[in-house]
Amino acid sequence: MGKWQQESIPTAAKTLLWIRVLNQLGSYALAFLAVLTGPELAPAALASFGIAALVSRWIGAFLLDRLPPRTVLALGLGLTGLSLLILAAARAPAHVLGAVVLVGLAFELYEPATQELLARLATGARRQHVYAMLGVCLSVAGALAGLLAAVLLPLGAHWLVITDAATCLAAAGIALRFLPRGEERAAVPRQRWRPPLPLLRLTLASTVFAIGYLAVMMFLPLALLERGAPAWAPGLTLAGAALLGPLALWAAARHLANRGHGIVLGAGTALLGLLALAMALTDHVWPTVVAYLAFTAANGLLLGRWQALVADAAPEPERPRWFAFQGSSWGIAQPVVPGLVALLSSFAGATGPGAFWTAAFAFLTVPFVLSHS
Repeated sequence: MGKWQQESIPTAAKTLLWIRVLNQLGSYALAFLAVLTGPELAPAALASFGIAALVSRWIGAFLLDRLPPRTVLALGLGLTGLSLLILAAARAPAHVLGAVVLVGLAFELYEPATQELLARLATGARRQHVYAMLGVCLSVAGALAGLLAAVLLPLGAHWLVITDAATCLAAAGIALRFLPRGEERAAVPRQRWRPPLPLLRLTLASTVFAIGYLAVMMFLPLALLERGAPAWAPGLTLAGAALLGPLALWAAARHLANRGHGIVLGAGTALLGLLALAMALTDHVWPTVVAYLAFTAANGLLLGRWQALVADAAPEPERPRWFAFQGSSWGIAQPVVPGLVALLSSFAGATGPGAFWTAAFAFLTVPFVLSHS
């Protein structure tokens, strides 16, 4: 990353990135939710959490009508930490499900606040850069979190939850201490809010993109094992891909800084579609690995573009609601992906190719949707 890019990031934005990194170091716990709840309770727990998390993102957006982003961010992190402690202490199935819902209702409160605070702290090309930096930082922190989980899981899944709670509470305290308080925004008029047509089209595009991305990420390890990869190959492939994030961000900042977000997203998703198609057509391990690493590098060029596009297009008073609405695309895509993959797998003959065909169709659809936005 060049000197210009480093100096262009405001100090408060750097602080926010470190806060989210600290929080991300413990956020592996929910990946082990099925382990914590047990196989019999896992379906209900995962479904309850997903619904509650969608609701919480909207609650976070509406709180921003009255409260500064720092307050909502710290509130969300603090409530997530407290609800995780309740989950760690729960034993009876009903208590566990209730605690899972509490975690979900707090889990996404701070996401619109994060996006809104970054939108306030940076403008122009710097805005896309800080959103991209957020994506890279969370990716690297997620890789480190996996190593921490490997150490703690043998001690019991409850220790994962307790550590997650500790990082949330620590991040909330740092946010209150070091982030600027900011000003409360003028409240959006108390009338029924309807998402405008440009936001609907943008959200449709990002939902299709999320379907493609999740189809690859959720099923890549299984696809590699189906194709005869050794047991260590999926983990090493994912670790190698994580290292490409900062390199892709540097390349994007150097060569694509002045390109329109819509143009870069359209061309980039078309490239992702072609790489997913390559993964679908091969049945060998190493071509799949190489195509996936290229896929990761290409996706790194798009980091921060969706958020910057929303921040630039949204009217300032409605910006948190735009972030919440567009951000819901991932929550919508997640339950859709397994069904689509299962459908295409019946034609492709195996789950891995079915996932990659799903991704290819989704990514190649995104430029068409964006061109009509």
